[in-house]
Amino acid sequence: MKAINKLILAMAVLGAATVAQASDSTFAGLTYGQTSDKVKKSNQLNTNLQNPNANGIINKENTWGLRLGQQNDERRYYATYDNASGSHNGLKLRQENLLGSYDLFMPVTASTKLFGGGSLGVTKLSQESSGYSRDTNTGYAVGAQVGVLQKISQSASVELGYRYLRSNASTEVTEHGGGSKLGSLQLNSSAQTYLSANYAF
Repeated sequence: MKAINKLILAMAVLGAATVAQASDSTFAGLTYGQTSDKVKKSNQLNTNLQNPNANGIINKENTWGLRLGQQNDERRYYATYDNASGSHNGLKLRQENLLGSYDLFMPVTASTKLFGGGSLGVTKLSQESSGYSRDTNTGYAVGAQVGVLQKISQSASVELGYRYLRSNASTEVTEHGGGSKLGSLQLNSSAQTYLSANYAF
């Protein structure tokens, strides 16, 4: 199922690329930011682990990402992979997003643009807590992003953005070695503030 979701996303991005206008240019970027998640806990987990603070697991944690896409003066579309992880009260989660995004630009000056758009893709949530069996699950990711893009040169730009995603990825907490299930965690939403350096070629 995970492979199918990734394949569908890749085909959508490549399909969009085939209808790109001649004026489009390819760009690549590196992103860095902070991610905070809202995580729902099962009643079973609250009982077995004394009501842990699940929202504190990934809370303003560092996020790194890579992106590749097409752009022109009016809009852009691109694929992004990013990764964030955090731990709190003995629980550790890792969140990985693979997204296809589309933005529209609104010029402010000759070198500054505002942007806004939507994202659709998949989120992989991994439970990597010490002393428990590792577990992963993939769910949908859908959301929106806004920000400001500043052109530095003909090929280089930087941006400051904010992205909000909804997801249903979930994972289980089980005793190490195939022991009893202690409960589950489900990612409801994530918010990310990020900086990106982009290069067009």
